[in-house]
Amino acid sequence: MHTLPPCPLCQSAYTYDDGAGQHVCPECAHEWPIVGAATAETARVYKDASGNILQDGDTVTVIKDLKPKGSGGVIKQGTKVKNIRLVDADHDIDCKIDGFGAMSLKTEFVRKV
Repeated sequence: MHTLPPCPLCQSAYTYDDGAGQHVCPECAHEWPIVGAATAETARVYKDASGNILQDGDTVTVIKDLKPKGSGGVIKQGTKVKNIRLVDADHDIDCKIDGFGAMSLKTEFVRKV
């Protein structure tokens, strides 16, 4: 059986989990976060086409020609993209590409430099 920690203020053993990521003490009404509850959700790892871990501010290279929707041009293979920003969306990378402006790319089409 999993036991809940006692209240850090009054040391009451009657604490409970409120279902929203908080422990609650019914005696003193103190609430505190459950350790490790939010870290599992926020720990997303972004990897490039080669399996290298990407971070904000990295420089990447496009590994294949990309035809952006709504644009008449093509982003050529080998184009360097500096100072990327990782986002939690359909396209994982927000960046600016010279000659194209602001873009969103998928991590599967880039390789870390």
